[in-house]
Amino acid sequence: MGAQTWRVGSRCLLLLALVGSIRSEGVQSCEEVRKLFQGRLVGPVKGLPDSPRAGPDLQVCTAKKPTCCTKKMEERYQVVARQDMQQVLQTSSSTLKFLISRNAAAFQETLETLIRQAENYTSILFCNTYRNMALEASASTQELFTDVGLYLFGADVNPEEFVNRFFDSLFPLVYNHLINPGVTDSSLEYSECIRMARRDISPFGNIPKRVLGQMGRSLLPSRTFLQALNLGIEVINTTDHLHFSKECGRALLRMQYCPHCQGLALTKPCMGYCLNVLRGCLAHVAELNSHWHVYIRSLEELSDAMHGTYDIEHVLLNFHLLVNDAVMQAHLDGQKLSEQVNKICGRPVRTPTQSPRCSFDGSKEKHGMKISIRNGEETLANRRKEFINSLRLYRTFYGGLADQLCANELDAADGLPCWNGEDIVKSYTQRVVGNGIKAQSGNPEVKVKGTDPVINQIIDKLRHVIQLLQGRSPKPTKWEHHMGSGGGMAEQVSGDCDDEDGCGGSGSGEVKRTLKITDWIPEEMNLSDVKQIHRTDGGSALDTAGAGCTAATETTALTLMGVVMLFPGLW
Repeated sequence: MGAQTWRVGSRCLLLLALVGSIRSEGVQSCEEVRKLFQGRLVGPVKGLPDSPRAGPDLQVCTAKKPTCCTKKMEERYQVVARQDMQQVLQTSSSTLKFLISRNAAAFQETLETLIRQAENYTSILFCNTYRNMALEASASTQELFTDVGLYLFGADVNPEEFVNRFFDSLFPLVYNHLINPGVTDSSLEYSECIRMARRDISPFGNIPKRVLGQMGRSLLPSRTFLQALNLGIEVINTTDHLHFSKECGRALLRMQYCPHCQGLALTKPCMGYCLNVLRGCLAHVAELNSHWHVYIRSLEELSDAMHGTYDIEHVLLNFHLLVNDAVMQAHLDGQKLSEQVNKICGRPVRTPTQSPRCSFDGSKEKHGMKISIRNGEETLANRRKEFINSLRLYRTFYGGLADQLCANELDAADGLPCWNGEDIVKSYTQRVVGNGIKAQSGNPEVKVKGTDPVINQIIDKLRHVIQLLQGRSPKPTKWEHHMGSGGGMAEQVSGDCDDEDGCGGSGSGEVKRTLKITDWIPEEMNLSDVKQIHRTDGGSALDTAGAGCTAATETTALTLMGVVMLFPGLW
């Protein structure tokens, strides 16, 4: 052990002697500096000094000794120092950015699949149970789920309006085909009268109200969750492309490339020196830290609350059962409803004709609806939980960014001689300041003035989305729910799950359905445009072909994917 210690000590003494020699005698040739300048900066060597000379025109890399730098080299170094810093920032945030981008794309694609599947369930319900009205119901079914997707992905549509519009359109079909059987030759005015009468005579009982409550409780949190993820990506993109102040640019140049001017191209900065420079340059970014921490915590709270009737999977995949309950309710009350309609709209003139029906492939009819058995670990809720667990590791990302960059990318190893901004030293002796704007008043390396309007703007956006996240998190007892943009409904909703909410099962035998999330997500993706990822139907858990139902619509998915490009995130 003594011999090993002696060898290490000898090497350190030799290194210090070499450094001392460089410091006392200075560099004798600029050849290495010329090579590095040409190779690293892709700059011409013409006009670069072959040997050290006086540099009176240098602005930052000033030294008493002869230098290998010219004013033009110094200007070029300053540009590259900023570029290097941006590259280091982007590298440090790449894992976090990929985590949020990948999951934002996954949640969006899963929601699109859920919407398609819920629409198919509803269309197949009409084909299997109410064939006479299936083709007529397909248009309103498609319109409803298109509006669901528009709302989820940020469009200015009102859930109360599109849910009511669906049941308004459904009532004339139920009236003509079930309450008063036989296809009618009544006028459009008469059908419109029946449609308008729906809200007055309530043929579907309290089911439209239940659907409104469930849609509101589940759609709004999911919409807010997606918007919040998109903002998280925006925050990272903003900090990845910071505009550094003039003071910061000079400090970065002095730290990274001024050693080259003295022929010390392989020297790295001292840790304390690096911290002062980067804590000064990133002082405004560090102000994001407290807001970022609350942002992640609010995402977690909202995710934890999205279960039961707040779970969009549960609501969408059981929607068709509530539709069936609504139709059965109207059918049972048919005599009373017929009298009410006759009183309001009069009696129609009827001409029996052949009603268009779903076309079934007899060889496939026996298959009916095919619902896959789901693994509990593959649900959307569990995927959210897994994402939040990973995201939680980055709660203090912006507060410790400068320290992380110095420790991982920039500073010299412990015990080695290092650059202090002027010379090679054993250790940095200046005071090391903390993170954040207030701590920079005593920074010996970077002067920080005022605030950064870009960072202030992103902080304001974070505050806004935090308010949205916290406002959409259902409380254990009561949650005041505001339905969508464009006005609408405000109702007090009990947080407890009762039969009216649909948790305990409906008259049609409501069950807990969840969508299987397969490993379709690509390992590599374009992070600059995560919203253009689209999924094939290969993993669909509902075999609509098996039911042979031509009334099931096929265009909603394309419509929704197009809409996403128009509404990247409305606040």
